[in-house]
Amino acid sequence: MQIPGLDLEFAALAAPVPVWHAEVTTAQWQAAASAVRDEGGRLLALWAGPMPLPDTEGVSRQDKVCMCAAYVTLDGAFWLTLPLNLQDGRWLYPDLSPIFPAASRMQRAAADLSGVSAQGAQDVRPWLNHGAWSADYVPLQQDALHLPAANPTALQNYPFVRVEGDGVHEIAVGPVHAGIIEPGHFRFSVVGEKVLRLEQRLGYTHKGIEQRMTQLQPLQAHRLAGRVSGDSTVAYAWAYCMALESACQTSIPARAGWLRAVMLERERVAAHLADLGALGNDAAFAFGLAQFSRLREDWLRTSKTVFGHRLMMDCIVPGGVSVDLDRAQRDLLLHQCDAVEQEVHTLYGIYEAHAGLQDRFMTAGRVEPELASRLGLTGLAGRASSQAWDVRCDHPFEPYSALQVAMATHHNGDVAARVLVRFDEVFESMRLLRGMLADMPVGEVSCALLLPQQAARGAGWVEGWRGEVFVSLELAGAGQASRIRRCHLHDPSWQNWPVLEHAIMGNIVPDFPLINKSFNLSYSGQDL
Repeated sequence: MQIPGLDLEFAALAAPVPVWHAEVTTAQWQAAASAVRDEGGRLLALWAGPMPLPDTEGVSRQDKVCMCAAYVTLDGAFWLTLPLNLQDGRWLYPDLSPIFPAASRMQRAAADLSGVSAQGAQDVRPWLNHGAWSADYVPLQQDALHLPAANPTALQNYPFVRVEGDGVHEIAVGPVHAGIIEPGHFRFSVVGEKVLRLEQRLGYTHKGIEQRMTQLQPLQAHRLAGRVSGDSTVAYAWAYCMALESACQTSIPARAGWLRAVMLERERVAAHLADLGALGNDAAFAFGLAQFSRLREDWLRTSKTVFGHRLMMDCIVPGGVSVDLDRAQRDLLLHQCDAVEQEVHTLYGIYEAHAGLQDRFMTAGRVEPELASRLGLTGLAGRASSQAWDVRCDHPFEPYSALQVAMATHHNGDVAARVLVRFDEVFESMRLLRGMLADMPVGEVSCALLLPQQAARGAGWVEGWRGEVFVSLELAGAGQASRIRRCHLHDPSWQNWPVLEHAIMGNIVPDFPLINKSFNLSYSGQDL
């Protein structure tokens, strides 16, 4: 497989989704980004890490640093590794933000975590370091098993961009909010109630997950992956396990894959039910919140009954799943699909016919398709702005390849469009669940994983309810004593938070909670 215009040797990773890896030069690093953009592709993830270990005996590369980028085209995902050399005491690499604006925050995070610098970048403000780390402390360059004592510096004022002019004033919201949500700071520049500009500062929920991953055994780290984001525990656990199984060149039993997909679609439905209720509530339609909350609670209780956990946490394990379904449980899930779908259809009609709701939803927080494409909007929010990307459709693996997923899209890009995409995805997930439960193959639900003797890498790529979750994994080898050298977990919220800043422009301040909820991005997945 090739990126058009580049002469690179790609190695295919053993994963159910098409992912290739190649090591590149500085010139190829920039050329690849431009070629992907010109082909209509997009940036999937960007991170820094240690250089891969050599496949054969030789000079150790552990004292080196590399930059990694994952791109998506219609052919699949391309994972590129750029070895870095010290220049004037700094690890430098070419800035990608002029080509892919979504790279900016990822580059700032990589600078805080790994001490690398994007050469020529305009925005070099700290992203994750809020003053709790000393100026010379680089978390991911430390020995994870022998960490130094904390030595925090004095807190510094964050240099927000100022907007000046007649009648302009600022409204600072957060990071601690009146509602029960995670911390994030929003700085509005407004005239009256009209928003001229929004600037976010996140990173308050940084938990050091990637460093903690290197302290865990590969066969146990799926439990931490599943706790990155509670509403996406299935997506993250599956992506991690897929990456580990890819590194081990192991295929899981067919029934295990179908059970994973059942859990993923149930996770998607639970999230959409919650959001549809919350969006009604943010538009002063408490009836919608009450009804959708009731449906979601019933949905979660059934997950508890069948899978042993409301969120299905720890149900996906390396090599397969930890639970199976009997006939009675299958019938219970099928019956619930029928009952909930009927009620959601009724609520859909109510939402569509409610003039007050539609007045609040339509045109609010609009992201034009051209802007969505330029900024890299992804997931359900992207599909509401004509960005037709969905791993389940573009690169389907079992059971999705057998069920032919119908992608839910819209072109208006406003709150109303994002609501419609949620409704459509609920109905499609119900169809998929029926198909999976009716045609699930028989057989084992797990298999043993033998960790590789040599250094190995793997990738996991799953369409979670917000969008695609990507996990890159590098193992040091040594068989069952193998350890994790680097595990990067990526959430689609990295791409979508910056777009929210554009979506609010020209709207009024009271519409921000509604617009924000229509995206419903994660503060903590992964370590934003």
